[in-house]
Amino acid sequence: MIRNLWGPEDLASYLKVPVATVYQWRHKGYGPCARKIGRHLRYRPDDVEAWVVGLEA
Repeated sequence: MIRNLWGPEDLASYLKVPVATVYQWRHKGYGPCARKIGRHLRYRPDDVEAWVVGLEA
């Protein structure tokens, strides 16, 4: 089953960081894996959760 994809605003809200931080992470190659769909960035919630868990290790 495919869950809804998140945009940068959704990711920022989930992580409680500014949207600009999400774009800075992307520019620096940091942060959860993102996919480009057309010209839009999208994040899979499972990838975001896996990234957060990886930070705790």
